Amino acid sequence: MITQLFVPGEEQPGSRSRAEGVLARILALTDDEVVALATTVAGRFRGRHRDLMRAFSDNFAVIDPDRLGRHRISAERRMLIGACFTKEYAPEAVALFNPSMVAHPDQSRLRADELRFLLTVRCLGEGHVSSIGFRTGVVGPRSALRIDPATPLLGTGTRRAFAFAQRDAFLARLADLGADEAQALIRGLPETFTPDELADRLAATHEHTLNRRRGHQAIETLALVAAARYDVEFPLDGGVSERLLWPHAAVESHGMEDARVARLVEDDGDVTYYGNYTANDGTAITPQLFATKDFRQFHISPVAGPASQNKGMALFPRRIDGQYAALTRCDRESTSIGFSDDLRIWPDATPLHQPQRGWEAIQVGNCGPPIETAEGWLVLTHGVGPMRVYSIGAMLLDLADPSVVRAALSHPLLCATEAERDGNVPNVVYSCGGLLHDGVLTIPYGISDRSTGFAQVHLSELLGHMDAV
Repeated sequence: MITQLFVPGEEQPGSRSRAEGVLARILALTDDEVVALATTVAGRFRGRHRDLMRAFSDNFAVIDPDRLGRHRISAERRMLIGACFTKEYAPEAVALFNPSMVAHPDQSRLRADELRFLLTVRCLGEGHVSSIGFRTGVVGPRSALRIDPATPLLGTGTRRAFAFAQRDAFLARLADLGADEAQALIRGLPETFTPDELADRLAATHEHTLNRRRGHQAIETLALVAAARYDVEFPLDGGVSERLLWPHAAVESHGMEDARVARLVEDDGDVTYYGNYTANDGTAITPQLFATKDFRQFHISPVAGPASQNKGMALFPRRIDGQYAALTRCDRESTSIGFSDDLRIWPDATPLHQPQRGWEAIQVGNCGPPIETAEGWLVLTHGVGPMRVYSIGAMLLDLADPSVVRAALSHPLLCATEAERDGNVPNVVYSCGGLLHDGVLTIPYGISDRSTGFAQVHLSELLGHMDAV
């Protein structure tokens, strides 16, 4: 469970907010009634949340302005008002699926043949809003697999506006949106600018566009792009499974979907985890990227450029000839490979894998970041065939030149069993990233958009069934 601000909907006759009535009723309670009810609420809900009193205080602060200034009210009454404007939300109530699996940053206290992993999962709750959750576990020796128990406490962290942004990345995202006037508004900003510099620029511009509808639209578009760039920080205490990346930007209002996480190692050995995911606002999608070193502090920003469009972008775990590389599905139905100098702007893409066989006749895509092996880059794929059946396949790319496909499975590696066919989206198996350890490939996969399963195959056996291309 997480807590959220709750404001009763539907205005009363005469345009009176229902919030006013709630406040009046709490103010009318006697001190004894307030203390008794506040004690009951605190006792009933405190064990379900790490910092419940802070949630009540924050929500009281949202409701309080210009309403209770003339009242001198007790801490218990403030808490009770905050509780009236707070609700619980179950992020995983509908489904938990489409996982991605990477090596955990902490590999201490393990045997030499064990590997601790971190799993990102797509959580689906009331209203079918998606968020990104985390689980941990250990794989090895060989095919041994165990999942750590999830903590009952869950938090969404603290959101902060971006500290600085690159003008070129902003311009590229605005170009994706066809927002020419918005691009013109920020060309005068420094190459790297702060939120305050952007706000000053927009404020100055606003004075000259009061009667220009397109000018207002440009300002609104800039604000939307800026809001999609933010940081999230979680408390030092508590494990990874207590953290939930919850939609904080307007472009994410209907969900953060299908994170594909890559453990990217730079040439100097520096490690950063990057997660490409799809932001959904109910009408349009935005390709987004989170970056973290410890899964406690996250930097979130849009990615831009023709190669980044649509869904299913997955990064290679290291640079290729000095550039970042990624698998994309920018044409909506086939897999391409793109390259970037900075992970934020992806200018173009080269076709790599197009629908060919019957089980992938409708569209193909990746099932997570490529996995480096001595034989080449192993890529888990997905194909969509008749009756919108999703299957998982595999192909092998050249290690030195991943734009070349060396081998591929002619048949699916994984299909939904009879017991897995029913769910929110039937007949689907889908992964956002597997993990290779001790010669065994572990594939976490979503089951018909409702739950998560695990499959394993020996790498040598999988490669032995591939056909040369």
